Amino acid sequence: MKKGKTIKRLLSYVTKKYKCQLAIVLISIIISALVSVVGVQFIKYLIDNIITPMLDSPTKDFTPLVHLLVIMAIIYLIGVICTYLYNRLMINISQGVLNEIRQEMFVHMQKLSISYFDAKGHGTIMSTYTNDVDTLRQMLSQSIPQVFSATVSMTAVFIAMLYTNVYLTFVVLAMVILMLFVSKYLGGNSSKYFVKQQEDIGKLNGYIEEMMEGQKVVKVFNYEEENKIAFDRLNNTLCESMTKANMFANILMPCIMNIGNIGYVLVAVIGGILSVNHILTIGAIAAFLQYVKSFTNPLGQVSQQMNSMVMALAGAERIFELIDEPEEKDEGYVTLVNVKEENGKLIETEKRTGLWAWRHEHKDGTLTYKKLCGEVEFVHVEFGYVPNKIILHDISLEAKEGEKVSFVGATGAGKTTITNLINRFYDINKGKIRYDGINIEKIKKADLRRSLGMVLQDTSLFTGTIKENIRYGKLDATDEEIVAAAKLANAHDFIESLPKGYDTIVSGNGAGLSQGQRQLLSIARAALNNPPVLILDEATSSIDTRTEKIVQEGMDKLMHGRTVFVIAHRLSTIKNSDLIMVLDHGRIIERGNHEELMKLKQTYYGLYTGAIEID
Repeated sequence: MKKGKTIKRLLSYVTKKYKCQLAIVLISIIISALVSVVGVQFIKYLIDNIITPMLDSPTKDFTPLVHLLVIMAIIYLIGVICTYLYNRLMINISQGVLNEIRQEMFVHMQKLSISYFDAKGHGTIMSTYTNDVDTLRQMLSQSIPQVFSATVSMTAVFIAMLYTNVYLTFVVLAMVILMLFVSKYLGGNSSKYFVKQQEDIGKLNGYIEEMMEGQKVVKVFNYEEENKIAFDRLNNTLCESMTKANMFANILMPCIMNIGNIGYVLVAVIGGILSVNHILTIGAIAAFLQYVKSFTNPLGQVSQQMNSMVMALAGAERIFELIDEPEEKDEGYVTLVNVKEENGKLIETEKRTGLWAWRHEHKDGTLTYKKLCGEVEFVHVEFGYVPNKIILHDISLEAKEGEKVSFVGATGAGKTTITNLINRFYDINKGKIRYDGINIEKIKKADLRRSLGMVLQDTSLFTGTIKENIRYGKLDATDEEIVAAAKLANAHDFIESLPKGYDTIVSGNGAGLSQGQRQLLSIARAALNNPPVLILDEATSSIDTRTEKIVQEGMDKLMHGRTVFVIAHRLSTIKNSDLIMVLDHGRIIERGNHEELMKLKQTYYGLYTGAIEID
């Protein structure tokens, strides 16, 4: 049932845009298949009506032979043209369909929640884009045309065999039944292992990707041998499934061909007996022998292509699973708009004014505008990544406009989780989060995230120029705005020292740049966005003290006048915070500014003085 739905869905991609081309393909396949049958009939006619009478005739008139050969050449030429036409059109159709599927996959992937990527291995997703799409290409461009062509050919040949001689047709049918039993056994096993092969490729690709990303860690801990053992295990599993899949697939065709050869010999022997008894002509026997080849060869092709089709359908199911994955829910209706102030009122405008407001359309039809300030409030919030496992308990806090709020605590205490909730990367289980007094569930996610800036410990740079990477913060930014943002982040000097300055190409997530330089670009990107709320998640934890000073200066400029949430291991960087939250196992156990918490002489005091270490 599931395979049937998958096939129907694949066909919908083909019929949606390529109905005319598909009709031409089907007609071309039918003509090409019929040409082979007609060609065999010409062989019968040639032997019985031209060559045999010519041998018995004292005069040798080659004119009928020449005429017949010309007609056969024209018919075969038509078959060649039709074969070329349908193969060429199927390449266009398959590439067009795959282009649409890849585009649909990628566009849909952008709409998925962060939790999907947390749960799904990146290597598995990449395998869907590469291996599964490639098996689909083979099926659309090769397997389906060949199977349809073979089916038409076998049908036409079977009718021609019945017309030529019923007894010999039953001999061929007996061989075909034996072929089907062999094909079912070998093909079924082959298909099973081909499907497993695709799954094993996804796992191996995922592992390779992990190792490539973590090479420094691997080498630091001398983990090469252990990785090799793990790789060998995955590789051997893939090797086993590929070996069994190809073993059954490679045995299949020789078995089918040999059974066909047995049938060929039986037909020749029985046909010879019928010819001696003047039941069949020599031409009919020659034609029938050709029919046997024309019938068994396509059957072998179909058996082989079934493996590709089963593998492709399994890949298509994984593709459609990605496409059908539920999109990130967004029931928000409050939007972020540009406004200008006139007579103490906020007026919406299409021009960029630098002043933003929340456009709130109420249920009673009234419309209000609330200035974007960046005030964030948590009210008795509870959250768990898994519904039955709560990791944040009764979190309440308030960050007023322009305040700096910092979180400290051991790894796993819930610091990063709190900042992820502000962005609505995840939705809370209980409580409320308000942004400028508005429940963030009412705010459209895109508008909410547009008002927030993030500088993370792990920077993400993309292949392109330095300028393009900074412009991620504001896609319509001018070159002057980009330079101003870089200067604010203390990144301008090092960018100017690069060979091509702002036009220097970076690749591989910033290969060739130091961690500090990547961090400065990340700060510049956030500065260009000019958000009222800024989230700094251990942004200086992976750089040296000297570089940290430069980065910290850039961040201090960026933080000025904004509401800031800071996660930091180095407590010296958060001394000037307006509010410090000490977290432990998802609970706020202490809160206050630096002086207040030091006077308590509890957990924060112990962390700051070094009596307690942050894990």
